Order: sequence, then structure tokens, then C-alpha cells
Amino acid sequence: MELSEIRNLVAQDMSIDDTELDVASISIPQLHNKYLNIYLDEKLVLQKLTSEYNIMKRIKWEYYTGKLDREQLEEYGWEPFRLKILKQDIDLYMDSDEELQKLSNRKAYQKEKINYLDAILKSINNRQWNIRNAIEWKKFINGQ
Repeated sequence: MELSEIRNLVAQDMSIDDTELDVASISIPQLHNKYLNIYLDEKLVLQKLTSEYNIMKRIKWEYYTGKLDREQLEEYGWEPFRLKILKQDIDLYMDSDEELQKLSNRKAYQKEKINYLDAILKSINNRQWNIRNAIEWKKFINGQ
């Protein structure tokens, strides 16, 4: 699920009509369940991306150190790496590798989605307090 889709869902689900505070209060468990399920799905995607990144990082390390054989190079469609680089310089090549950068960016995007969903879940958990506060304010305004 894209972050923009999640934002649109939140915009629809999180608004509270102050004339229907009871309905908003009753809907809290359903909202929590909905966003918890999305959160868990996105966490699984992050775990998968992390695994993919770690595997590719090892393969790229083997590539830059000249440890990949001809079959593995053909499998990935890569030419042999012709430069001899020092061990301390391998990180420079790995950090600037385009494929690793793409995977790293996808991981970072996924982490931001999870952080956003975490904040939404915290907001939903505080929703009952906000509704109760709104009810108390209405009572105060009406002199009760």
C-alpha cells in the first residue's frame, strides 16, 4: 500500500463529527483493528525488504572482492569487476552501488510508512480521551 493511499484513508477515518461523538467512540475498536492490520502488513514488507537488502549486500561484497564465479555473474547479468580495491575501500563502492541504493531507499520509504502508521495507532488510542474531553467541553458550554 502506498503512503498516499494510507494518508487518504486516515483523512477519511480520523475526522470526528462533534454531533456524533457516540458513533466516533464506538468506532474506535474497528479503526484500531483496521490500522493495526495495515501496520502489521507493512512491517512484514519491511522485513522482506531488509532480507533482500542483506542478501544483495553480501552478493555485491562478493562481486567487488572478486569472489563471484562466472555462473553467478551471468545469473545477475554482470561483467566481472576488473579493479583491485583495498578492503577499506569496499564500503565506498558498496555505498555508491545503484542497486543497493535502490533497495536502501525502498527500505527507508517502508520505515517511514511504519512510523506514520505507528503515530496513527497512537492517535487512535488517544481518541477516546479526545472524545471524552469534547463531551466535557460541551457540558461546560451548556452549563452542566
